[in-house]
Amino acid sequence: MAQASNRLGILLMCLTTFVFAMQDGISRFLADEYNVYLVIMIRYWFFAAFVLFLAQRSGGVRKMARTKFPLMQIFRGALLAAEIIVTVLAFTLLGLTETHAIFVCYPLMIAALSGPVLGEKVGWRRWAAIGAGLVGVLIILQPGAGVFSLLAAIPLLGAAMFAVYGLATRYVAREDDAMTSFFYTGVVGCVVMTAIGVFHWEVMTGPHLIWMAILCCSGVFGHWLLIKTYEVAEASAVQPFAYLQLPFAASLGILAFGETLRINVAVGAAIVVGAGLFTLWRERMSSA
Repeated sequence: MAQASNRLGILLMCLTTFVFAMQDGISRFLADEYNVYLVIMIRYWFFAAFVLFLAQRSGGVRKMARTKFPLMQIFRGALLAAEIIVTVLAFTLLGLTETHAIFVCYPLMIAALSGPVLGEKVGWRRWAAIGAGLVGVLIILQPGAGVFSLLAAIPLLGAAMFAVYGLATRYVAREDDAMTSFFYTGVVGCVVMTAIGVFHWEVMTGPHLIWMAILCCSGVFGHWLLIKTYEVAEASAVQPFAYLQLPFAASLGILAFGETLRINVAVGAAIVVGAGLFTLWRERMSSA
């Protein structure tokens, strides 16, 4: 029965990563036409509406908002909103392919920081994987080849911010349930982005409104799929398939935006993903 549930969870995670990759593509398209803050603000409006809808179905807002870590939950929500700004900006400057190839190192950052921040044990095998992942990132960036661009630091910053967000999420998960964290992610992010976005308001026209509606619906659908994934399957069984967002986003970047996949990016990303999968496997073995 557990194996059947995990198989369903894997299928749902694959679909989730595809939806999120398409969402990234639409975000890039709209952010090329309008300012990043406007696009993300409207996304968060729909995200927050979805969260409040779930809260009403789960016993009310007050129940879902109850937390042992109010300041940390607020920090998480604000940090994720800032990280999305940085990452969507990277989409417009570097493209989907290279942004995701660099961003995919965030699980290794989480593994490296989980010891000093959360007090988790990080053995030599995980440190070796983290080192291999660093080599992969350096292959992508080519810092010694005279082609390193400071723009590459933008998705790297986004990955670091998302890693800290992940660590904060692990921290609050010691006392708060997942739906409480989900609530603060949506509501705090909405407040932060509205406070920023209203000063960058632009009027969307014609087809762009349709794409914005698709973006909002895909965001809600993606988060709903993610919730369902973790409801039916073990996190350790489905998490490795989250890496599929990289090939999905790269394919979209190449087909829809005319991006190219440089050999060093492909090789470096493969090393980073391999190191990340090894780290996930070690976490699963140590918790078994």
